[in-house]
Amino acid sequence: MQENIIIAGQHTPDQTTASWQQQLSQAVRDPAALCQRLGLSNQWLPGAFAGHQLFDICVPDAYLRRIKPNDPSDPLLRQVLPVEDETLTPPGYVTDPLEEASHQPAKGLIHKYANRVLLIASPACAINCRYCFRRHFPYSENTPSRVQWQEALDYLHANNTIHEAILSGGDPLAANDRQLAWLVKQLDSIPHLKRLRIHTRLPVVIPDRVDSALLHWLSNTRLQKVVVLHINHPNEIDQAVVDACVRLKQAGATLLNQSVLLQGINDNVSTLAALSERLFEAGVLPYYLHVVDPVQGAAHFDVPDEEAKALVNQLLEHLPGFLMPRLVREVPGRTSKTPL
Repeated sequence: MQENIIIAGQHTPDQTTASWQQQLSQAVRDPAALCQRLGLSNQWLPGAFAGHQLFDICVPDAYLRRIKPNDPSDPLLRQVLPVEDETLTPPGYVTDPLEEASHQPAKGLIHKYANRVLLIASPACAINCRYCFRRHFPYSENTPSRVQWQEALDYLHANNTIHEAILSGGDPLAANDRQLAWLVKQLDSIPHLKRLRIHTRLPVVIPDRVDSALLHWLSNTRLQKVVVLHINHPNEIDQAVVDACVRLKQAGATLLNQSVLLQGINDNVSTLAALSERLFEAGVLPYYLHVVDPVQGAAHFDVPDEEAKALVNQLLEHLPGFLMPRLVREVPGRTSKTPL
């Protein structure tokens, strides 16, 4: 499929009058409204409503504006529009594909790998990606209050082999800055922690999230900071996203990106090469290229392993090594990502 790569325009944070919280509250959450905004015919509505019943739609305006109207095959639209295929339940596609429920020693904490833990800092996302491996995650059981966070913090204090805390979700940056500043301050006080990693899509879908309040607490931790963005297609990177990346780097964060290989969206050499180039222009290094996790509702996005490996081998001809993401799968029970 021929891709039309967006050329970034100019943007500064003060051009947007609405706060990031207002932008999030005003996100499109109705399939009919999304189709109407983008000029899609009514033939898409039955599938959109069927998928929406299983996993709510959520698309903020800052992201929606990058979607090409009147084009059902637009690669950004396909990431957020529910379709009838989500109701299918092929064998092997399950609600907890990474078996995270078996690795939760405390509420809101997942400990699968030897020297790092993941904290569910927020149950909310700014955008609901249709292939999300946590689309069935029991967030209601894993959203600690400040008092309840103490069990997870005590677990970290007691285990001096843990060197890295990863804030995840949902999207951790969907939490308010006062809560995040408090949590990072608690992590700061754990002497054997070295790094703070934040996995987020918010600087991509609402770039104004990277505001002065966020930059304040991010700049004031002793921990080394790594922000891992989630960008699958070069059209997701407009000038506002570039500017948000600049602000994060100025706060001392190392920026990485992880993508998911998605059928009909980025499963071709030209798109993946353009993505890596555009990421580097924005100061972000490609990190992982994940194959789709076998979560119920996302089978239609899967790219077979042999095709994925052939695609990455072709990509080597177009990119220098430092712009090559690692093709990986996360396999339950293994102590690291599994290279393919």
